[in-house]
Amino acid sequence: MRVLNAAQMREADRYTIEEIGLPSIVLMENAGRQVVAAMEAALGELAGRRVAVLAGRGNNGGDGFVVARTLLERGVHVSVFVLGAIDAVRGDARINLEILGRLGLRAVEISDPQDWELHFSDISRCDAIVDAIFGTGLTRGVEGLLQTVIADVNASGRPVVAVDLPSGLSADCHEPPGEAIEATLTVALAAPKVPHVLPPAERYCGDLVIADIGIPDDVIAGLEGPYLEMLAREAVRELVQPRAAETHKGDYGRVLLVGGALGRTGAIHLAAMGALRSGAGLVTVATPRQALPIVAAMAAEYMTEPIEADEVHGPAPGCLERLLATKTDVIAIGPGLGLGDGARQLVHDLVERSGVSLVVDADALSLFAGETQRLRGRDGLDVIITPHPGEMARLLGISIEHVQRNRVDVAREFAIAHRLYVVLKGHRTVIATPEGHVSVNLTGNAGMATGGSGDVLTGMIAAWFAQMLDAEAACQLAVHLHGLAGDLAEADEGQQAMTAGDIVTHLGDAVLELTARERREPRDGPGGAGRP
Repeated sequence: MRVLNAAQMREADRYTIEEIGLPSIVLMENAGRQVVAAMEAALGELAGRRVAVLAGRGNNGGDGFVVARTLLERGVHVSVFVLGAIDAVRGDARINLEILGRLGLRAVEISDPQDWELHFSDISRCDAIVDAIFGTGLTRGVEGLLQTVIADVNASGRPVVAVDLPSGLSADCHEPPGEAIEATLTVALAAPKVPHVLPPAERYCGDLVIADIGIPDDVIAGLEGPYLEMLAREAVRELVQPRAAETHKGDYGRVLLVGGALGRTGAIHLAAMGALRSGAGLVTVATPRQALPIVAAMAAEYMTEPIEADEVHGPAPGCLERLLATKTDVIAIGPGLGLGDGARQLVHDLVERSGVSLVVDADALSLFAGETQRLRGRDGLDVIITPHPGEMARLLGISIEHVQRNRVDVAREFAIAHRLYVVLKGHRTVIATPEGHVSVNLTGNAGMATGGSGDVLTGMIAAWFAQMLDAEAACQLAVHLHGLAGDLAEADEGQQAMTAGDIVTHLGDAVLELTARERREPRDGPGGAGRP
């Protein structure tokens, strides 16, 4: 589902109205009614309850007037407050305001702090507040009266339903420009906007509902400008295809995982389990000879391949040929690899000489710091990198804070410049392609901030890539399922107690949940004993 900025949303509106011929007042009617439908789904029966609608003077306020009229039809006790001069309301918003008047609902004008103080006690006693003050047109922080309104609404403790955007947020920016409404529910009109999906602004949006107001999907898909999309469950679900009865393990991809230096064997084991639980037909772990007995004893389902080790127990120079001779569809390298000279030479040569696609993670990524020109995809070879913010910062020689403030741009620019795929991990993991398309994942939680979680994801990406042979789709599906497994683990274990093994244990349940099949009961797995 595409994520729009303010200019793209304006163009979608314009094209629908002028080229397709759907009148703007119809879009406004659809918007208001969809907001009420979302309110009913989230808040339950509304009849007999009290709702205050805070409206601006523009089209967002017009949407709010339709909300008020629709609530009246539902038997709700509605009060409408216009922030600013009522005489300044124009266009379709004016039409809907006058309809309210003819239905006997008189809007109250709030022009100064005294007006607000006079009426806020009534507003704060309502069962819910609808925020229809600002839409996508806001470009700077609010001041004066509006700042007071936002602060008081946030302190009221009432459920707040935001129409399109919580007032105070900018549709173009994930950083709030100033004070903003903290919504309980946000109903995005036609498509999600930038602050709906990216932190820190997304924290102001509460639960997010995307409302169809009549703008065709083809119009949104064809808009010019940056391409950012939200990974919607419906789209990701289509990537999981049922298996034919007559297939065998060779049909589901061979994955070779390289890593697991002595003392770091858990990382490569978790990656291997992530690959197995993601459906790879055959998984082989190539690990230093000294570590092989440990890795082999951790699970019976994957094969092992010994490689020579150097004095720091990482890969020794000369093991590349052994890896290149291994029959595989995808090589994933990095978890527990080590940072020695042998490891450095191995990863550099592998990117340059591999005949199969690569997933590069963890230590392997760090070994390209200062030499990112060597980390490139090429014709016939897809390269996927999976950095966390610290690794991305080391690669670029910039601060972690800069990476976190500019996650989409950092990932997109690196992917384009190096002709590869970037999976920038963290809250709201982003996936960028060599063509500059970026998708944002919404699954996952803070309990996944634990050692080994990223290693599981590395194996998952490699496994889905081996099966699908589509790098972008494999990244999207793996990231979504990884976060969903984390959400299921959170429900069973809580955030503090969650381990990377718990994520592995819940991967099967994540697939079942994504494909709308019944979830199994908790059971024993790599994360420890299941509960009775």
